[in-house]
This record gives sequence, C-alpha cells and structure tokens, in this order.
Amino acid sequence: MEKSAAMNRDWIATARTLSEALPYLQRYDGATVVIKIGGHAMGDDDAMERFARDIVLMKQCNVQPVLVHGGGPMINQMLDRLGIESRFVGGKRVTDAAAIEVVEMVLSGSVNKRIVQAINAQGGKAVGLSGKDARLMICDKALGAGGADLGFVGQPTKVDPGVLRTFLDSDYIPVLAPLGVGQGGETYNINGDTAAGAIAAAMHADRLLLLTDVAGVKDADGDVITQLTADQVRQLTRDGVIAGGMIPKTETALAALEGGARAVVIIDGRAPHACLLELFTEHGAGSLIRL
Repeated sequence: MEKSAAMNRDWIATARTLSEALPYLQRYDGATVVIKIGGHAMGDDDAMERFARDIVLMKQCNVQPVLVHGGGPMINQMLDRLGIESRFVGGKRVTDAAAIEVVEMVLSGSVNKRIVQAINAQGGKAVGLSGKDARLMICDKALGAGGADLGFVGQPTKVDPGVLRTFLDSDYIPVLAPLGVGQGGETYNINGDTAAGAIAAAMHADRLLLLTDVAGVKDADGDVITQLTADQVRQLTRDGVIAGGMIPKTETALAALEGGARAVVIIDGRAPHACLLELFTEHGAGSLIRL
C-alpha cells in the first residue's frame, strides 16, 4: 500500500512538472536554439543518451534545435595513434596539411555520426553535416597571437544557413561538424564555440546554449551569475573576474549577440537534462547573457 502511494505521488509530481512547463513550451514554440555540445555530454555514453533524448523531446515540442559539436580530445587521440605531432600556439591547435585530413575524418566521421546515431536511436531524425556542405561556412585563415601561423584553422567570414533552415522546416535535426571552406576550396578547422556562435548569429537564434564543464560565469566570490548584460561581461573581464578558459566562451557569446542572436547561455553540460532545465523551467541551468 505504501509503495502504491509513493508511486502515485511520483506520477503526480511528474504531471505537475509538465503542467508548470506549459508557459515555457509556449514561449519557445517554433524557436531556433543553437546548441554547442562538448565536454562531459560527448565523453560519456549515458550522458550522450540523455542528451539525445532531450534533443528529440525539444523537437517534439516544436523547438528547432541546431547542434554544433567539437571533438578536440578525439582528434588528439587519432593524431597520437597515427604518430602525427600535435602543436599548439596560445592554446590553439596548429593544423597542418596532414592534421587537417585527420581533423575532418574525426569530426565529420566518428564524432558527428555518434551524435547522429544517438539522436536517431531516441526516435529523432538527425542528419550530419559540416560547414563545407552547401558552402555553409566560408572562412578566412585565422592567425594566432602575434600573427602566428596556425595552418588550416579558419575564422568564419560568411555564413549561409539556408541548408539548415531547410532541415528545420522538416522533421530533421541538423548536427554540424565545425569545418569550413576557404575561398580557394581549402578545408578549415574551426573552433566549435566559434562555429556555433557564427551559426547562431546568422540564424538570429532565440538562444545559443554553450554546454561546458563548469557551472557558468562566476563572480569574484565564486558564485554563479545567472544573468548578465554584455557590458557586465566586459567589465568582469577587465577586472580579471572572467579569466582563463571562460574568456573565449564569453567572447563567443558577445560576438553572437552582436551578430543577431537574442541571448546566449553558458550552461553546465554535466547537469542532467541541462538544456531542458534552461528552456522549460524557471530555474535555468547556467549564466544567461543579453546585450
């Protein structure tokens, strides 16, 4: 009898959660949400399964997700296996002619298809792409600190999201590998966050969710700041509060906002169902940044 009562309470709690989500489901009906997946969600099979299920649920609720992924650790593993030395300048990978072939193989191949397969296994219809398809992302050669040559590393200069909109108008979920094409047809490796920010700006996305392995942007006391303006981000960076690996994240957020995205959330991808918490609950799951 006690077990039956406990189960009944659980079902009631589930129903209450669904009911409380209604305003947020209405708010994001038809919204374009660009999601950069990396870190914990990509490295753990159980986390990947939960993430894929959440993405399928979002699509079922008429949210239009566009996924962009990274794959740095997988690239490093393959380069090591093939005996190709990895070299970094200012934290950025130098990608020579030999390395770019491996980068494309890993990103467009094993990493991209693993995400596609995970979503399809949950009943979704995911399609794998890269920024080379339909000349989605055209790049110039990116330079490192002090003008250092990084090889085939690109900076998006033109994004044509038409092919992505075609998928969003259907039942398909695009999963994008961060590769671009140069003016002369060269293949360029793009930082995953940079690629996601460029896509979000070009699509005027309602949200860009940057999944990370940290809780969000923190203040001087180490507490997560749930909402910030772009000016506050700049001030915290000048004060040295935003530092280290968080700086590229916030720079991506500011560029996306200035390019046309409505808001960016730096979100803790280690938290179960982080994307659903951010979109469909009052609680949220990270640091939201607006202009």
